[in-house]
Amino acid sequence: MTMTDIAGLLTAPDRDAFLADLARQGPVCRGTYIDGSPVWLVTGYPESVAVLTDPRFSSDVTRQSTIDLAAVAGLPGDVAPYLLRTLGVNDPPDHTRLRRLVSREFTARRVESLRPRIQEIVDALVSGLPEEFDLIERFAYPLPVQVICELLGVPAADRGTWRSWAADLTAPDLEKVAAGARGLVGHMSRLIDAKRADPGDDLLSGLIRAQEADGDRLADEELISMSISILMAGHETTVGLISQSVWLLLTRRLDPGDIADAVEEFLRFTGSAEIAVLRYTLEPVEIGGVTIPQGEAVQVVYAAANRDPRRFDQPGRLDLRRADNAHLAFGHGIHYCLGAALARCETQIALATLLDRFPGLTLSVPASEIGWQPGMKRALTSLPVRTTP
Repeated sequence: MTMTDIAGLLTAPDRDAFLADLARQGPVCRGTYIDGSPVWLVTGYPESVAVLTDPRFSSDVTRQSTIDLAAVAGLPGDVAPYLLRTLGVNDPPDHTRLRRLVSREFTARRVESLRPRIQEIVDALVSGLPEEFDLIERFAYPLPVQVICELLGVPAADRGTWRSWAADLTAPDLEKVAAGARGLVGHMSRLIDAKRADPGDDLLSGLIRAQEADGDRLADEELISMSISILMAGHETTVGLISQSVWLLLTRRLDPGDIADAVEEFLRFTGSAEIAVLRYTLEPVEIGGVTIPQGEAVQVVYAAANRDPRRFDQPGRLDLRRADNAHLAFGHGIHYCLGAALARCETQIALATLLDRFPGLTLSVPASEIGWQPGMKRALTSLPVRTTP
């Protein structure tokens, strides 16, 4: 059986070619994780859905012993639990309790009420743009950062420091990783104390109120972990989605048509979350014609499943009018991304406004000069554009 190294995503010069080769190994194959540990890779669409919905696959990192995720990420032991024990790495009944708590405050109504404010932020950003600029630095990054910070209640004065800490988490220097992790945890702990003393109408204040109403069912450590998770997840994938959508529109000279449909295809084709949270088998499980023994690590590869020809017609073709598009860019099942509606809303408004305001938007450098960042998430290094041809 072929062994495939998932760490190839870290350095692959052509991620699409790497993922296509990975998918050819079969819907379920034996592989290695970033640290060289053995892992089962699931790349088929129906097999991925099965793993994401079957309770025999655990998301709880405390159940596994073969892969030390804190060591892989370079997180110091004193703060690793805050950054690893998020909603995505909990099983029921803990996951059910935490998700219900967050869902009570992070509602579709709250997201929809943000639409006018998101439009205001987008309008302000595009109004201040010069003729030539880096679209990521000046637009795709500040938009979701400002939105999630306002939603959560992070003071404007703290956002620059928070951004620096967040960037440190992906630094090759482990001392920077540790400093960023400790900075985020300390900042969120202090912010929670401040919101508890002087609550507002933001999401964090709402979570604190819910915590106090539920008594001892929610620990402070869980509140810190959830808040950091929302803060990080609320901007990272949306930055990638906005910038990569614009990249595809400009390099392929596409007419987006209906923006909502186009965003769904961008999510399928170039979603920045290419892999799921690791799962672990609680008992032997047969899937895709393979029996995975108990206690083994399983990695669902969203990006490969989203191009499974058994599920999508001509999956390698970018079709902005694709009708049947049940992609896995936001996951599936009980761990489906809570922020999916917000990411969609931001991206739709961002693309519609950019295209309306700058119909002549084009790259300011040859496409061959724009590269991709190494790492486990798809991200452009920069996106230099100009507003006129």
